[in-house]
Amino acid sequence: MSSPRSDAELLAAHAGGDPDAFGELVRRHQPRLWSVALGTLRDPDEAADALQDALISAYRAAAGYRGDAAVTTWLHRIVVNACLDRLRRRRVRPTVQLPEQGPGEPVEPRDRLAEHDTAVVVREALAQLGEDHRAAITLVDLHGYPVAEAAEILGVPQGTVKSRCARGRLQLAVMLGHLRAGAPASGGQANDEGNSAPTSDVQAQSGRNEEGGR
Repeated sequence: MSSPRSDAELLAAHAGGDPDAFGELVRRHQPRLWSVALGTLRDPDEAADALQDALISAYRAAAGYRGDAAVTTWLHRIVVNACLDRLRRRRVRPTVQLPEQGPGEPVEPRDRLAEHDTAVVVREALAQLGEDHRAAITLVDLHGYPVAEAAEILGVPQGTVKSRCARGRLQLAVMLGHLRAGAPASGGQANDEGNSAPTSDVQAQSGRNEEGGR
């Protein structure tokens, strides 16, 4: 039994006319590509459209792939760029959908209401970040990409990614500091990697939002 083809082999096969190769490549990486799109745009419909645009672009641009980055990095770069294009066009705060609840339906427990309120606040805080800061935070803090790989995806130096993350975290610390009981508005001191305490709130709430958007 032959071993599965590598990403590079699939992309080359697609460029060479294999009708099934690109679909196999997409199935392999779509869950994480979707997660990055949703984390960047914070809107399932917008993320789905951006991902579709990105995959169409990748499908058409496969012949131009030079191999100077991993195929998965190349794909993520196209997805992030598609998301940033949508953010630039939108330039408005996303609408947060509240849960539907009609007369006579049971009221949600207090802790679930509080959790929903926190998720709304976190989503709005992320939406207020500049598009470059949000993209860096999404890749590094929410999805755990190493700074070097995030820099490749975004097409900027590693120092720029670190700077954008640090500034984004500082803004989030100010906006979300009230979520941590007794925490100062500044969000506390950053550690050696530039991580600030409120980032954990963002990670937790973002994970819940993404699971609900799939």
